[in-house]
Amino acid sequence: MSELKLTEGPPAVASRRLTAAIFDVDGVLLASPHERAWREALQGFAEPERFTTEIYQAHVAGKPRLSGARAVLEELGVPDAERQAAAYAERKQKRLEELIERGSFSAFPDALRFVQALGARGWPMAVASSSRNANHMMQAIRLDSGKTLLDVFSANVCGRELRQGKPNPEIFLLAASELRTAPTHCFVVEDAPAGVEAARAGGMMALGVARLRDEALLRAAGADLVVTSLDEVAIDELADGRLCRRAK
Repeated sequence: MSELKLTEGPPAVASRRLTAAIFDVDGVLLASPHERAWREALQGFAEPERFTTEIYQAHVAGKPRLSGARAVLEELGVPDAERQAAAYAERKQKRLEELIERGSFSAFPDALRFVQALGARGWPMAVASSSRNANHMMQAIRLDSGKTLLDVFSANVCGRELRQGKPNPEIFLLAASELRTAPTHCFVVEDAPAGVEAARAGGMMALGVARLRDEALLRAAGADLVVTSLDEVAIDELADGRLCRRAK
């Protein structure tokens, strides 16, 4: 378990020199079956159709598995939610592994373009997800270069045992440490409000990717920029600390 000091950094600011990028995986780099697994695993606890994308984004995405399970059951009014959360989380994990083995995931093309563009410019990059399945999925994605998606990152803190999950910044501070970069020189790419909050709490800039029509949630969480595709980001402006859209 990491012994990283968890003192929160200063709030993100509008302009600073950015030199490294940290990526969440599910919903940012990969279209994964996590939401589907959470929904299907609800059978026997609550009606699966009650589990909406809005619930997933607000109460599950980016959080550790047990915390997410408890939050869902509480949101749906399931009696004794805290006691039942472990069983729900275990069932979800089993279903998720089944879906992954079937190959029920893919990489977002815009994410691959963005990552490879940063890599071509020599940017240090890290992946940081609480999911223990993230590495397996990224290793299955082959790039034109022959490398896997996982190969392009110089630091990987996915699935680490941490003291606190998002919105605590521990995972992103650990990633910055392994990149040997000050948090204030990093930006984080996230699709979940909890992840955006974690980035800001760690003193990093936050780039929100609204793939589920949840721009308002990401802005409310404090994202410095919200896009629906990473193709919208002005890559050459990043080194000058400007997290902004490409000129049309």
